[in-house]
Amino acid sequence: MADNDDYIYDEVTGEWRPASEMAAAAAAASVVRDSAGNVLADGDSVTLIKDLKVKGANQTLKQGTVIRSIRLTDNPEEIDCRHDAIKGLVLRTEFVKKR
Repeated sequence: MADNDDYIYDEVTGEWRPASEMAAAAAAASVVRDSAGNVLADGDSVTLIKDLKVKGANQTLKQGTVIRSIRLTDNPEEIDCRHDAIKGLVLRTEFVKKR
């Protein structure tokens, strides 16, 4: 730890911590994982682990449906994807498994 390092107040612990340490903790927290704990990345393919009713589309995506080319969002619990019949689909990571 360098003496010239900037410090940031951590509201969780109530302590002043080095900025580099806080940035590393934030990067580790933003890892997106599927229901089995596998790390997801942009472009991965996932499989649905349960039937999902799609709001506004009057359609149900069945268990085992493969979704290709996912995109990660700012929220680590959601992924953005497209299905043949549904564009602009957002799925929660708790309902998918990496293929």
